Amino acid sequence: MRVDDSEKVFAISNEDLTQDNNEKTASVHFMRFELTKNMHAQAKVGLPIYFGIDHPLFKTEVVVPPEIQKSLVQDLD
Repeated sequence: MRVDDSEKVFAISNEDLTQDNNEKTASVHFMRFELTKNMHAQAKVGLPIYFGIDHPLFKTEVVVPPEIQKSLVQDLD
């Protein structure tokens, strides 16, 4: 992901969770992104947030719709 024209930030996934035990395997997974202070500030003032896939066989990027960006930014505080 990136904010406006910032450097890409890659997802960190489930690094601190136990994924399974003798009775179950986790069905909920999440990703988090470590944004810089500048990216945080840019997102809060409404500069676009992009999410994408950067794989040699498939590359794509989409802009986060404004109503979703508003909700994501609220989670940054």
